[in-house]
Amino acid sequence: MSDRLITHLRHVDLAVPDYAKQLEFYTSMWGLEKENTDDGLAYLAAAGSPEQYSVRLRAADEKRLDLVSFGAESPEHVDELAQRLGTQGVQLVSEPDKLQTPGGGYGFRFFDNDGRTIEVSSDVEVRQHRKVEEGESVPVKLSHVVINSPNPEETVAWYEKHLSFALSDTLHSPHVGKVMWFMRTNPQHHSFAIARGPHVSLHHASFEMRGIDEYMRGTGRLLRAGVEKIWGPGRHLAGNNTFSYFLDPHGNTVEYTTELERLDEDSWHPHLYDFSDPEVTDQWGTANPMDEFIAAKSFNDPDRGSFVAPPV
Repeated sequence: MSDRLITHLRHVDLAVPDYAKQLEFYTSMWGLEKENTDDGLAYLAAAGSPEQYSVRLRAADEKRLDLVSFGAESPEHVDELAQRLGTQGVQLVSEPDKLQTPGGGYGFRFFDNDGRTIEVSSDVEVRQHRKVEEGESVPVKLSHVVINSPNPEETVAWYEKHLSFALSDTLHSPHVGKVMWFMRTNPQHHSFAIARGPHVSLHHASFEMRGIDEYMRGTGRLLRAGVEKIWGPGRHLAGNNTFSYFLDPHGNTVEYTTELERLDEDSWHPHLYDFSDPEVTDQWGTANPMDEFIAAKSFNDPDRGSFVAPPV
């Protein structure tokens, strides 16, 4: 799309009451690397990613999603997007400026229609990363972020209008209607998705593994350690990616995935998939059946951060 100024997903930032426990989980268990730490702040990188960090943890009294960060190609595109959003009545949290986070760069923040803080930046210094080796069950990169919205149709329309995200596929059922919209900002099937939920919250954050073997090894490591598994292992139809969903110590859902589909954007037409068909939710048939109890786990707690910008 000629007016698409966002190129990719950078990181997801979480506020956590039990900072030490979350830091231990994401490094020792989930496989992220402690790249930078400050007083009550931890910047955690994925081994194979050029991004400075994929997850930021911030010690806080209340659990919340601090922000979701996306990349842009240049400072000019950052300025153009900020100007566009301002003229469209979007509330800016900060004006474009030099970033004070690891890797620097140039960016700004704003609220989406549900009050989530979104950051867009360019010129962030590339991190010294490496090729993840065969058999190494650590995340290569942050794959995608999914959010819950009580007004998902409005939220989908907001991201299409203001950020030029494109719809890849939609999940529905005859009983509850449409429940999830997969959205892209590059040929990857989705970097972002919007789920119908009872309140504003994080649905899940997903991490790309090197391949099927590494994905299964990582899944097995968490199972052996007694981490609560919600759903998986299996393979979705929409996006054709594998999935294993777990809960972090604060009840946020995190996913190991691999082989997410890349689309020919010029010829792609979105599907409307009926998720009551078991082949849609899991092509392999290996995952526990999707039901309302599994779905409720990913509703998460109501986010206290709506229209309240994180302090850092």
